[in-house]
Amino acid sequence: MFLIAGPCAIENRDIVLQTADTLKEVCQSLDIKLYFKSSFDKANRTTMSARGVGMDEGLKILGEVKRQFDLPILTDVHESWQCQPVSEVADVLQIPAFLSRQTDLLQAAAKTGKIVNVKKGQFLAPWDMQGAIEKIKQVQPKSNGKEQIWLTERGSSFGYGRLVVDFTSLVEMRKLGYPVIFDATHAVQQPSTTAGVTSGNRDMVPHLMRAALAVGVDGLFLEVHPQPEKAISDAANQLRLSEIKQILLQAQEYDLFAKSKRDI
Repeated sequence: MFLIAGPCAIENRDIVLQTADTLKEVCQSLDIKLYFKSSFDKANRTTMSARGVGMDEGLKILGEVKRQFDLPILTDVHESWQCQPVSEVADVLQIPAFLSRQTDLLQAAAKTGKIVNVKKGQFLAPWDMQGAIEKIKQVQPKSNGKEQIWLTERGSSFGYGRLVVDFTSLVEMRKLGYPVIFDATHAVQQPSTTAGVTSGNRDMVPHLMRAALAVGVDGLFLEVHPQPEKAISDAANQLRLSEIKQILLQAQEYDLFAKSKRDI
């Protein structure tokens, strides 16, 4: 099991460095491979609320994390022109769920030669991700004879105010032949339920995480913040940094047990 973790949005340098420091210490103690994640721009907000520090400042901060803590970096791209400059810092370019069918964006990310993590749209069936894979494969340089593609599940829209995770989706996406990640913190979102602001329930994250690990996934995606209630985005579903070690200890136990008991 590897881990993608960090604050949802880059709010400032201090929060990012504090979170990276703690996450690295915890993951080293548990021997978990960590990819540090944070977004320089939350471009998919429901309303005109805070979006982050922007690409230039965000890449400076992520570059500092990479140098100071020797961590690989994952961050979102929203437009094709962003992919090349972002790839100079990031090791993984993430395609947001709402943009998972955008051909030009997928291929611009793929052309950088970096790993492309595609978050499955809330409106897509798991087998529909084959289309995203084919778009990436068409242009991505191979590394050791294989494309660098990850697929992430974050739930499907159910009505207007809830996401529901179909755990058979994880099994279906694994059949496509690429690493599958479960985004446990976005899966507990309740979109636009509080005066146009996305709410959520972080207490449900460990339950969904355990279920996904029991089914069998290659990685976990967890957004973590020192004071989630004060976060500019996903305040209701980000995990508390102070609690992350206990959550990861449990995750590791489930992962090791599941993989010792079944062929996944």
